[in-house]
Amino acid sequence: MINPPSSNESMYQRADILTEISAPKGLVPLNLHELWEYRELAFFMLWRDIKGRYRQMAFGSLWMIINPVLNVIVFTILFGVMAKFPSDGVPYPLFNYSALLIWTFFASTLFTAAGSLVGNRDLISKVYFPRLTIPLVGVLSALVDFLISFILLLGACAYFGYYPTWRLVFTPVFLLMAASVGLAVGFWFASWIVHFRDINAALGYIIRAWMYVTPVVYSTAFIPEKWRWILEINPLTSVIEGFRWSVLGVGPSPAVGMAALHYLVVLLCLVGGAYYYRRTERSIVDIA
Repeated sequence: MINPPSSNESMYQRADILTEISAPKGLVPLNLHELWEYRELAFFMLWRDIKGRYRQMAFGSLWMIINPVLNVIVFTILFGVMAKFPSDGVPYPLFNYSALLIWTFFASTLFTAAGSLVGNRDLISKVYFPRLTIPLVGVLSALVDFLISFILLLGACAYFGYYPTWRLVFTPVFLLMAASVGLAVGFWFASWIVHFRDINAALGYIIRAWMYVTPVVYSTAFIPEKWRWILEINPLTSVIEGFRWSVLGVGPSPAVGMAALHYLVVLLCLVGGAYYYRRTERSIVDIA
């Protein structure tokens, strides 16, 4: 407890003032206003992440373009040419690239959020800042990659004769939902990884399996009717199909009711995960 100085005594004349910093007890508030107060730190961390990611690489930031292009080539050969998966009447490279683009954004958001506590434990132990800044910076970093790849997608659409329509205005809606799903899952995994590091190793397999139960490399029409319920309960199905609909104009318009239900569940998981994340961050120094 700190006794306030008397009116005749300045703070600089007191030698017995002690400040005790301790972890809060009970339900830890999110303190979202601090994210704005520390916005300059977030910008610095974002700049550091973008520069450091491609440091000492021969092609540098060109890997932002090379990575998605190589993935599209591999998936097109495997699933479009060899397996001959249907693509709703759209050239398979466009069909796959549009889905892979937003899937990569989601996966990057999830991995950054999941590893934010353990990966930054040294920084967390030395200085105070809102810990939610770390996963949010990961979202912004993934967004930079997404925007660059999205320009390539629009160029590819023009090459194949598919030009954006008014539906393109709905793209941010599906982008926001992808980020919400990534953060919601990432917050929970971040707390679990603090206590059990092998969960981090399993996360890569979980994400890979999740991709194959999401219509990224195939159309929903390709799945037999009796198994489509697996896709319907997957919130990323609404994201992938909605993004394709908004950019390429293929497929039926998104089912608003199902998408709203998905987002409501994701929002509840996001808020609960954020509180769980805040609860875990106060003990990361002792555990990690």
